[in-house]
Amino acid sequence: MKKRYLIIILILLSFTSLFIGVKNLNPLDLFNMDEDQLHILTASRFPRLISIIIAGMSMSIAGLIMQQLSRNKFVSPTTAGTLDSARLGILVSLMLFTSASPFVKMLVAFAFALLGTFIFMKILDRIKFKDAIFIPLVGLMFGNIIGSITTFFALKEDLVQNMSSWLQGNFSMMIQGRYELLYISIPIVLVAYLYANKFTIAGMGEEFSVNLGLNHRQVVNIGLIIVALVTTVVVLTVGMIPFLGLIIPNIVTIYQGDHLKKSLSHTALMGAIFVLICDISGRVIIYPYEIPIGVTVGVIGSGIFLYLIMRRKAYE
Repeated sequence: MKKRYLIIILILLSFTSLFIGVKNLNPLDLFNMDEDQLHILTASRFPRLISIIIAGMSMSIAGLIMQQLSRNKFVSPTTAGTLDSARLGILVSLMLFTSASPFVKMLVAFAFALLGTFIFMKILDRIKFKDAIFIPLVGLMFGNIIGSITTFFALKEDLVQNMSSWLQGNFSMMIQGRYELLYISIPIVLVAYLYANKFTIAGMGEEFSVNLGLNHRQVVNIGLIIVALVTTVVVLTVGMIPFLGLIIPNIVTIYQGDHLKKSLSHTALMGAIFVLICDISGRVIIYPYEIPIGVTVGVIGSGIFLYLIMRRKAYE
């Protein structure tokens, strides 16, 4: 699919998203709104739309980087323990830094997400399996271990309800003053674009990279920092959005190929489009109530994940 078609679809979905909600807003009244309608549009609908686009783009790019560096199409923040590690970091910040600012909590969660991602990459270095599907299964088991530790301490400290309400992926609370942390993802994505060619070379293996004069370890570390930081920002602001960084890069790779720099913009646009579709569906299915984005993306994403696995098996 050509990039201009993706841009047109994104614009159409974005415009649609602005006028779907409990409060009735009519596109025909766009230039003749009363004060209440204008407030809804600027304080709620626009922040929500911006949050959806940034979260969709950044998480999809994070998944693309992880797949490139690990040389495995089924690795993502969901299947590598990154999301679960960030969740553990948030729990630690709730326990030890109760009065800290959101920025301090982000740093704590980032440290845990980065550590968890590094541990998973070390596991990949130690185990070499011919079946690529086995690696994300190991990552899911690793994530479940971290998740179990998180649940244990959350139960012990009576923080289960706080964790569940905070980390359930949901854009309904994205209003002025609550979504601005996502802006941190924008320069991170730009750094990812600047390093795209280096990530592509690093994904060909350490020996090949060193022969081309590339500092393989440094590039991998930068990639993991980008993934951990993006994941932390999205989890802290929006909540957990499962499978996004897994399925979007795979869909783009099918028609765009494996070159990271060529597929980066397509991945970003496709990620934003996918999240917009899921968000609009969640608002429409049981209107005037809303299905959280974590549920819609989880259901649709898990179905696509199973399809990708069966598709790979069919070609083997």
